[in-house]
Amino acid sequence: MVPATPSDDTVATNLAAVSARIATAARRAGRDPKDVLLIAVSKLQPGAAVAAALRAGQTRFGENRVQEAAAKFPALRAAYPALQLHLIGGLQTNKARAAVALADTIESLDRPALADAIAQAAEREGRLPRLLVQVNTGAEPQKSGIARAAADHFINACQARFGTALAGLMCIPPLAEDPAPHFAWLAACAARHGLGVLSMGMSADFETAIAHGATAVRVGTAIFGGRPPAGAH
Repeated sequence: MVPATPSDDTVATNLAAVSARIATAARRAGRDPKDVLLIAVSKLQPGAAVAAALRAGQTRFGENRVQEAAAKFPALRAAYPALQLHLIGGLQTNKARAAVALADTIESLDRPALADAIAQAAEREGRLPRLLVQVNTGAEPQKSGIARAAADHFINACQARFGTALAGLMCIPPLAEDPAPHFAWLAACAARHGLGVLSMGMSADFETAIAHGATAVRVGTAIFGGRPPAGAH
């Protein structure tokens, strides 16, 4: 059965609950809740669900696939100019130009070939989104991300190439492991490089991420409920 598109009331209620949990986690860690941004992960959700979140005041959204984001977000951005789109899925080099044209932040910069493609696309498009380096902290072969051992060298190269557009780091810890050591490692890596943005933590573990310094958390299920199957909308 395909999950129904969540109602405005459901999305607004869920957003308020997630925001309250973020604030509680931040205060528990001695941090200002305003220093933690919520990215509503809307992959596989219909445009109507995103619009419901926008009406509730949410402006930052995360999408995994460039093609899906391109189909959903231009019309929404026209209606809601404050909208900010984060691309959070693995990015193919042949999609780099579309990503650069569409996204405000690309969170999945993870290899030299993609850095090349983004730089070329930025020159052609005349814009460069904010960039985060994704680190595969769990060395999982099925996941995107630069390896821990190669991260420092790659981050240095990206900082030299992109300057302040290289804003921070992102990770997705292994599902079956305690995420805390992964978040702690990423925070220490960001500190070494003077990077202020840490995108880490999802619906199941964002409070732990906040305790370890997350400045952005990516939450989908807790806001929108279960995702429809691909192609269902």
